[in-house]
This record gives sequence, C-alpha cells and structure tokens, in this order.
Amino acid sequence: MTRPLYRETPYLRQAPARVTGLTDEGGIVLDAALFYPTGGGQPGDSGRLSWDGRDIGIATTVPGEGGAAILLPEAPEPLPPVGAAVTQTLDWERRHRHMRAHTALHLLSVVIPLPVTGGAVSASGGRLDFDMPDPPEDKAVLEERLNALIEVDLPVTEDWITEAALDADPGLVKTLSVRPPRGAGRIRLVRIGTGDTTADLQPCGGTHVARTGEIGAVRIGKIEKKGRRNRRVHLLLD
Repeated sequence: MTRPLYRETPYLRQAPARVTGLTDEGGIVLDAALFYPTGGGQPGDSGRLSWDGRDIGIATTVPGEGGAAILLPEAPEPLPPVGAAVTQTLDWERRHRHMRAHTALHLLSVVIPLPVTGGAVSASGGRLDFDMPDPPEDKAVLEERLNALIEVDLPVTEDWITEAALDADPGLVKTLSVRPPRGAGRIRLVRIGTGDTTADLQPCGGTHVARTGEIGAVRIGKIEKKGRRNRRVHLLLD
C-alpha cells in the first residue's frame, strides 16, 4: 500500500521514497506518494524524480491498484530500478493552484446550492456542472458571495466517517457523477469552517488549502448551457 503523503501533508514539496515497482507502460510506483494521482476532477501532480545523480521529469500521476500512485515520466528515459532510493520534488506552483481552485469549487457549490453533475480542477481555476435548468439571475451577486466566503478565512480540515455513516446521510454527497471511493471502510470528508460556522462538508479525496483566505480573489467566468437541465459554471483564479 502506497502511503499518501499528498493527503497527509499537502504542503510538503519534497520527500524521499523507495521504488516498489515499474509498470509495463513505463510508470514508477513508490512506497510513499508525494504526487497526487488524477482523481475526483483534479489533475495528477507533476515534478521531478532524482536518484544516484540522475533525474527525470514527471509529466503526471495516475492511480493504480491498491491505492498506488503511478508516476508517468515526461519522456522515455532510463528509470530507477526497483528498490532504489529516490527523491520526489513537486511542481509546487502548479499543485498549489490546484489546491486553491479545488477549495474554491467547494465554496462555489455553497453559493450555488444545487446538485453537482460534474466538475474539473485546473491550474487556472476549474468548473462545476450543476443541475440548473435556468441560468442564475445575477452572476455578479454570486461572485460577491463567493469572495465573501473566501475572505472570512475559514479553516479547511478533514474528518473521517464510516461508509455506513455516509449511507445514513446521503445528503453529504453533492456530486452526482463522482461517488466517494469505497472498500477501505471509511470515507474522508473535507470541512470548511468549524462548528456553527461550517460552510461546507462533503466527501473528497483531493488536496486543499489550509484556510480559505489562501485562495485569493476569484472570478466567475462564463456560464454555459450543457443540456436541458445542466449549466457549466467556470471559475477563474486571479
């Protein structure tokens, strides 16, 4: 089982690890993953991997079996052998923008309290698709409310509940198209705010900033019609 450093310490920028496997497609599996693997609409992390005076660029990271994170090199180059001690160096600027955008999208689902039918995170922002037959009346008001939530500087923390507890409270799941991963017996919840000031609480496996103020100002971009009942709302980081 790969240790998910990206979840335990999302602000960690460099970490040692040991190679536990190589895939037929040229991917690298480590015993401790600093790089987030693609999932939940968030792209896989990129960066560099170094060992014995050599290094290679990592283009992205994808999920593997048993919770593994598979690092995919930028180009076909010699790979570190199984058992090699390596150093992972994250493309921190890209990861941090993903953290800011992902947290901001959680807040977007608060100011637009409708079922979410899809979403994606990017370094420039992201988007959420809503079950929204009619467009919002005033986009500027939504943007103002969203930035107000950000400026309150709420803490972002995690909780864990059992799968049975989630089944008993299905309203926690906002995203209709992506269901929380099951099989481990418990589900990770991301909480924005505390106690009576909790603004959002939902299952999520992605990386997030520690406080909403770190997101910075955001803008709501175009709102597109995507089918009879769906609207795609774009969010832009400043």
